[in-house]
Amino acid sequence: MLEAQAHQWHSLVTRTPSSPGKLKYSLRNAPFDTPLPRLVFMQGQRYWIERALEDAKSELGMADYQVRGGTAWHHHLALMLLAQLFCLEIRLKYKTDHPLLSCHDVREVLPFLVPQRQTTVEEVLRQLLFRHQQRADSIKYYLKKQLLNKSD
Repeated sequence: MLEAQAHQWHSLVTRTPSSPGKLKYSLRNAPFDTPLPRLVFMQGQRYWIERALEDAKSELGMADYQVRGGTAWHHHLALMLLAQLFCLEIRLKYKTDHPLLSCHDVREVLPFLVPQRQTTVEEVLRQLLFRHQQRADSIKYYLKKQLLNKSD
């Protein structure tokens, strides 16, 4: 489909003083009158965005979803983002005393700080049997659905 106007893009090439031989290239679709310092600032923010996504995937389970529908995926993502916000709040709260505190560190310390309920062997077995029953019901439902689809 042809458009009435051509797009205006910024080609931005940056390098850091610590590694002058290494150049970073990016293509920006910001408004044409965007000041150069603003474009450079936005390029610099890319690292922090990538770092946040890496933490979300490796530490908070963003990549570990096992859902079948869009609603469940949105719920999973919402909970993961809340966990990420919690980690950020903790890191900001303790940044003066612990400037290198990471998401992984927060995850490691949390089980020792949150009181846990004592679980008996009977409770663990009851939960196990409950999950097995749910799984068996799910399999029966799936097989029944498959049989109904074959008969159509």
